[in-house]
Amino acid sequence: MEKIKLLTERALARLLSGQRGLALWLAGLGRLPGLPRLRPATGRTRGDVPGWVLITLMSAVLVAGLLAIAGPALAKMFNEAMDQVHP
Repeated sequence: MEKIKLLTERALARLLSGQRGLALWLAGLGRLPGLPRLRPATGRTRGDVPGWVLITLMSAVLVAGLLAIAGPALAKMFNEAMDQVHP
């Protein structure tokens, strides 16, 4: 436990001094004995594709809905701002 504490303190000192990046520090923590791995051991690299598709579709619907509701007001504001610009 003392070794892990010492390594963590050293890694934090390096991180704060700018000698190493956060990603390298976190990747090094996954290699210490007794700590869980940071990556799954399955080797599956696709990730959660259905979840990302759902998030993308929901975002698109949200943007379309906001534009449908606020579109005329945004267009009016834009036109008024452009009318105030003098070449």
